[in-house]
Amino acid sequence: MVFTWVLAIVLYTFSWFTDREKSVKAARSAWSLFRGILPVFMIVLVLTSLSLGLIREDVILDLLSGKGLLAGTIIGASAGSIAAIPGFVAFPLSGILLGKGVPYTVIAAFTTTLMMVGVVTFPLEKRFLGARVALVRNLAGLAVALVVSVAIGLFFGELP
Repeated sequence: MVFTWVLAIVLYTFSWFTDREKSVKAARSAWSLFRGILPVFMIVLVLTSLSLGLIREDVILDLLSGKGLLAGTIIGASAGSIAAIPGFVAFPLSGILLGKGVPYTVIAAFTTTLMMVGVVTFPLEKRFLGARVALVRNLAGLAVALVVSVAIGLFFGELP
């Protein structure tokens, strides 16, 4: 992350010395875009914070285990699609769930949809990509996540 900031500053400085007028125009354009995104981004941030605060580990464990592999996979994919949990929280959580006996197939469905499907971020995607593209992207992400889940289930011998 720090590298990205340093690189951006270095490149902007280079741009500044190369063509100040274009650099100022680019900065104004970026600021205008940021102001346009900010309201929707704040909503996504609030929903993400709420999902992190309201969904406890034991609730997730109860939903993902004990209901059978198919039901657990569907619940895992649904929860992953809706929840807005960042990867640095999701992957350790997956390790904990695995340690508590949740099958690989279910964990794969949960974590893959967390990363690839965004019900909470859909309004932001819709605004910038258009409703059709955002919907197709999310449905394609869901399909790929389910294929990955089945493949992992087959690999670990959880599926016949």
